[in-house]
Amino acid sequence: MSIIKSKIRAKFGDNISTDAMTSGRFLDSYKPEDLAKICMYDIDPDFPSRMAPGGVMVGGMNFGCGSSRETAPIALKACNVKAIIAGEVARIFYRNCINIGIPVLECQMAYDRIELDDEVELDLEKGEVKNLTKGETYQATPIPPFLLEIINEGGLLEVLQKKIEKQRE
Repeated sequence: MSIIKSKIRAKFGDNISTDAMTSGRFLDSYKPEDLAKICMYDIDPDFPSRMAPGGVMVGGMNFGCGSSRETAPIALKACNVKAIIAGEVARIFYRNCINIGIPVLECQMAYDRIELDDEVELDLEKGEVKNLTKGETYQATPIPPFLLEIINEGGLLEVLQKKIEKQRE
């Protein structure tokens, strides 16, 4: 899964916090399907329905800042977010996304140039973001191999489960 080809289904600006992604006033359940319903509600109430077919979302600088709610990446995954491209991502949010299998690429040029509905191809290993709609390529920070393993397995829990199973053999 080093290559992801998809459509841009959502684009947000700078300083989008995890609190805005899953507002505390709606947190009455931690089930992924319930979190999906409230995901990005205060910013874009139509986000879950637009992401329903799956796709890539784009954010600006300091994306995922704030309290680093673990519910935010869970909600995004439950909304079928295949990957996130952002100018810059808050570190804890970045790792929380990786830990549940959502790849994140940081690239300000991609954020500046990509628009809604653009078709993109992401090479996670090389850190390349190809905007197939515009015929442009942007260089993002590549995802290190040990984090790619987590993404490819579907998340950190899946990696750990496999390692435990191997130890039992």
